[in-house]
Parts: sequence; structure tokens; C-alpha cells
Amino acid sequence: MGRISSISVFGFLANWSPYFLLAIIFISVIYFLGVTKWRYSIPGNRPVKRSEVILFIVAMLLIYLLKGGPIDLLSHIVFSFHMLQMACLYLLVVPMLYFAIPSYFIDYFITLPVIRSVFSSISRPILALILFNGLFSIYHLPVVLDFLKTNALLHAVFTVILFITAFAMWFPVFNRTPLPVKQISGLQKMLYIFMIGVLLTPSCGLIIFAQHPMYHTYTDPEAWVNAMSLCVPSGTLNNVLASSGISGPQYFTNMSSLEDQQTGGVIMKVLQEIFFAIMLFYVFFNWKQSEGNDEEATTLKSLERRQQEQAYFNQFR
Repeated sequence: MGRISSISVFGFLANWSPYFLLAIIFISVIYFLGVTKWRYSIPGNRPVKRSEVILFIVAMLLIYLLKGGPIDLLSHIVFSFHMLQMACLYLLVVPMLYFAIPSYFIDYFITLPVIRSVFSSISRPILALILFNGLFSIYHLPVVLDFLKTNALLHAVFTVILFITAFAMWFPVFNRTPLPVKQISGLQKMLYIFMIGVLLTPSCGLIIFAQHPMYHTYTDPEAWVNAMSLCVPSGTLNNVLASSGISGPQYFTNMSSLEDQQTGGVIMKVLQEIFFAIMLFYVFFNWKQSEGNDEEATTLKSLERRQQEQAYFNQFR
């Protein structure tokens, strides 16, 4: 892969999206107000942990780099970066939010009257699996991706929907709520993560083993220019195309369109395996720890009951 530095020709606005940065700053301000000044009006509140603050800042920086920084621009040019963006955003950043946002704050938000009924439905394990993975597969159908890449509003809406369904999908695994919701066991969580990987495999396999490039927005110069208009101001884009001789995405990479597409599928699959391995280790460790605590609690209760019985019979000696 070469000439990636050439994306600087598209200018500061396209590379660093200051408007998206303002949105990230606004969300961060809401977070810090919510976990400090506003938390006293939320039931079950507690002081925010330093680890939560650090993780939240890291998550916001990642979201900005993935959707507002050069990676987002590259995701419209090189398919490999598109898949890197998807893997990190939905399989890394979304789960991270469950450790960055205090559980009482999440509980307060998802139990708001307007949100409660919808979220309680889409976060049910089976439906959550089907929703996110189904939408992910639909998104990567060539006709859908090519269309969304040339429509800014619909692309933004679909991205938000994917983010929400990803958050709902990870709720059964990483929620720490004390609310009376049905929790799945450690073994079920491990099976659940495995099933996410299984359901992601067909779309990755289709991309990896395709015998020809599938997406016009990464191969056809005219479709590519239309897609680039989503992230590059039209005046800047026209000037760059007129003055630089750039005729399509092939200018920015030494890989062929098919090699780029296959590399993207491999990146998605490899990162998925890495992230899921970490998740499985975390779930397994917590499961064994909770099982040990349960056994200890059961033993203590048995001893207390035995002592009570012994004290009762001692009265008649």
C-alpha cells in the first residue's frame, strides 16, 4: 500500500472533520456533567472512577479518529480501511463504553419512558444477535453499500442504527446493571460471543473469497467521486481532481481492487478473533470468580444453618 500521505491534498476539513470533533466534545461535556454535577438526581449514583474517565476519553478519541479523522477519509478510498473502521468501532469501542460509563448512568438512560420498551426488546440476546449481524450483512451487500456511500443522510442514519444495535447486542455480555433484568450466565455469554463470530463469518467470507471486486464505489472512478463527496467539500474535491490527475482509488494504493477487498475481509476477521479472544478470557475469568464466590457463600450459609441446628438441639440436652 502506498501514497497514503497523498490524502493531505483533500485538505484539513476532509482529514480532521472539525464539526465531528465539536460533536465529540459536546458528548464528552454531557458525560462529565452527568457523572459529576447531575449524578445526584439519578438513583443509585456513585462517584465516577478514574478508570472509567480514562476509558471514556480513549473511547471518544477512537471514535473521532475512526469517524472524524483520516481513517474515515481513507475508508472512502481504500476498502481495507473501511473494514478496519467497522471492526474497531463496533467490536472494540462499543463494548468499551460499558466500562467507561457508570452502570447507573446507562440504566437511567435505557429506562427513560421513550427508550425503555424499544431497548428492552432489541437487547434480548437472540433478537440482538439477529439485528446487528443482519444489518451488518445487509450493509455490505454491494448494491446497499454503493448506494449508502453516495447518500450522506442515509449513510449517517444507517451508521447510527448500526451503533445502537451494536450497543444493544453487547448489553447481555457487559451490562453491570443492578436492575431486575434477566442476566445470562458466564457459559451463555461465552456461547453468545461465539455466535456473534459465527454470524459475522458469512459476510467476511463473501468478501475474502469473491473472485472479482464487488463495490463500484471502490473501483469505478465516477462512483468513487460521488462517494468522496460525502467527506470532502465539493469545491475542494473538484479542484483536487482537476489539478492532481487523480482518477480513482487506485491512485492511493499499490494493491489491486480485488486484493484490497480481500485484505479488508481478512482485517475484519483477524481483528474480530483478537477482540473476541480478549472478551472470552474476561468473561471466563469473571465467571470462575463468581462461581468461587457463590461456592464460598453457600458454604458459609451451610455452616450457619448447621450451627443454628446444633444450638437448637443443645437446648434439650
